Amino acid sequence: MSRGGQETTIPYSDQTVEQAILFALKGIRYGSVEIIVHDSKVVQIERKEKTRFDRS
Repeated sequence: MSRGGQETTIPYSDQTVEQAILFALKGIRYGSVEIIVHDSKVVQIERKEKTRFDRS
């Protein structure tokens, strides 16, 4: 959802943020998890996962 070109945000507890970070890390073999912080608060979590193929 967006209003006036901005995304709608929902407030979360610290425990929910920690769970979201652990969920983003769970099962990832190759890739990265980026945590975006504004004013000492986590505002976004991005997970980038790569698939690698063995050529042998």
